[in-house]
Amino acid sequence: MEVRKLKIIFNKSGDGYISGKLSIPMTWLKDMNLTPEDREVEVIYDEDTKSFTTKKLNKNK
Repeated sequence: MEVRKLKIIFNKSGDGYISGKLSIPMTWLKDMNLTPEDREVEVIYDEDTKSFTTKKLNKNK
């Protein structure tokens, strides 16, 4: 398991809404076989543990 400290990027839209983005290291994306052509993931937020889980989606679904 590899641990890194990352920073969230906050953006404000023209309508005043704020959203957050997270840059994920390319080594992790390659390990998950994520590419610009095949990049769909499922992200689960666990309110109890305050943690995210990310999984690559299978295109066959």
